[in-house]
Amino acid sequence: MKRFTYPVCLTVEEGRGTGLAEIKKVRRAINGNKKAFQELMEEEKVRLYKIAYVYMKNEADALEVFHETVYKALVSIGNLKEERYFSTWITRILINNAVDLLRKKKRVIPMERNTLENKAAHYFETERHPELLEAVMELDEKYKEVLILRFYRDLSVKEIAEILDCPEGTLKTKIHRGVGLLRNKLKEDCVNE
Repeated sequence: MKRFTYPVCLTVEEGRGTGLAEIKKVRRAINGNKKAFQELMEEEKVRLYKIAYVYMKNEADALEVFHETVYKALVSIGNLKEERYFSTWITRILINNAVDLLRKKKRVIPMERNTLENKAAHYFETERHPELLEAVMELDEKYKEVLILRFYRDLSVKEIAEILDCPEGTLKTKIHRGVGLLRNKLKEDCVNE
């Protein structure tokens, strides 16, 4: 498969528009305006990369997933039905790409505690609470996924339900159980120290 490399630099500050201006930009991108698509990607790139990094646990695979996502989004943006769901749509593409790559590689990546904290600190605001990210990373995939989208991506329950194609009630249960597991894990860690 031919790789498409899109000129997106991961050092620009993240920003996210949700109003009429973004909807107009999405419409222009759907109509084939490459500059509008590039602007949309500039707004989403940091968030997408963070999610890719959490799934893949290394920079090279996270970048591969990110670039594949940009390519697939560029090729299929004409299929986007609701302009206001661009962010949700592209996040779903990214998650599917990450899961597909993990399945292809069929691997589990054990990471040393220090390695995880050092690498993740560059992509998440964990300076004050690095043990929280570590605890999230140790959860089962079903809880980790929803907690990352809810608290690191700051998506609403409705948006996460759309991304994961899951009923809102089920999602709320996963969030509640995941938070409970985190709470217990962090209490356990505090008692053991």
